[in-house]
Parts: sequence; C-alpha cells; structure tokens
Amino acid sequence: MIVIDGRRSELAVKNFENLEQIFNKVMEEGTLEDRVVTDVLINDAPFTEIYPHQAEDIETRGIESVEIKSVPVKEMAVDITRELYKVVNLMGDGGARVAALFRQADDAEALDLYQDLLDVVRDFLGMVGSLRDEFALKEHTAFRNAADEFSDLFSEMSEVLENEDWILLSDLLEYEFLPAVDHWKKVIALLREDIRAARKE
Repeated sequence: MIVIDGRRSELAVKNFENLEQIFNKVMEEGTLEDRVVTDVLINDAPFTEIYPHQAEDIETRGIESVEIKSVPVKEMAVDITRELYKVVNLMGDGGARVAALFRQADDAEALDLYQDLLDVVRDFLGMVGSLRDEFALKEHTAFRNAADEFSDLFSEMSEVLENEDWILLSDLLEYEFLPAVDHWKKVIALLREDIRAARKE
C-alpha cells in the first residue's frame, strides 16, 4: 500500500524492487509537483536517508506500507520566513555577544563566535536570495537598502579584523550591525506578504 498525502495510490509496493523505484515513480507521475516532501513513513515508522540513495538499498520485500506526506512549496516558503525571523533574532543576539566578548578582551572566544556569526549571516542571505528567486518577489527598496548596508558593513568589519582592532570591531557590531539586523525584520515581513500573495495566485 502506498499512501500520498492521505490518499491511497494505485501503485503497489510489490511492483517495485526497492524504495528508490517507488520514489522515482511517484515523482514521475507528478503527484508531488510544486510540493515539498516533509515525511516518509515505512510500515508506519519514520524514514530518513542517512546517506545519498540509501532508498535504493532498501528492498521492498519487507515493506507493507509507504506513506509520503508533503506540503505546497508556497506554504513551506511562508514557514521558512518564520524561521528567518528567528534567525534575525539569533544574529542580533550573536552580534551583541561577540561585541561583549571583545570588550572583555576574550579575543579567542569572540573570534570563534564571530566566525559562526558570519556563517549564519551568509546562510541567511542565501536563503533570502533563494526565496526571492523562487517566487520572483517584488524588488523592495527595503531589501536593496538592507543588503547594501550589510555589504558595506562587512567590508568595513573585514578591514578592522585584519588590523586586529577589537574595540573598533565591537563598536561596529554594537552600533551598526545590530541596527542593520533590525532592518531585516521589515524585509522578512515584506517577503512573507509577497509569498502569501503568490500563494493565492
């Protein structure tokens, strides 16, 4: 038995040699077009691939049921914007913590955390960029301004980092990075509205 989003499929498990063949057939049929798979249950137990194409190694002999759950891409995108809002708060907390560590002359830990902060910011900007590309979102002035502000700020912080001027770096984090992070809250709100509008189309 194969169930997709609560509906029993005409496909039968016994007609396939392995799990990957089932997944490929379901994708071919277009049932999951414009949807993101959120859960896969095999014999009512959650399944997650531990390594790429693990599904190919799982024979269907011991499988009685496969259930696939999914959500529309646009619905998932709205959820992602909620997560992005949390990330903005994390970036703010991280920036304040790094600044405080530099002021306490705990340079080693501050530099470690600063690197983590840069990684989070990079991932955040990548995700925002992907959402804008995926949904052909409106070109908001707020987005351009926030992106330019981050770009200029990180160029400046990069130079300060090279000069090892930790006090100036902590000032930049506290007085420029934190307000810049706040500007992204407005951008994410606008992104969410655009995605919601796209979802209604």
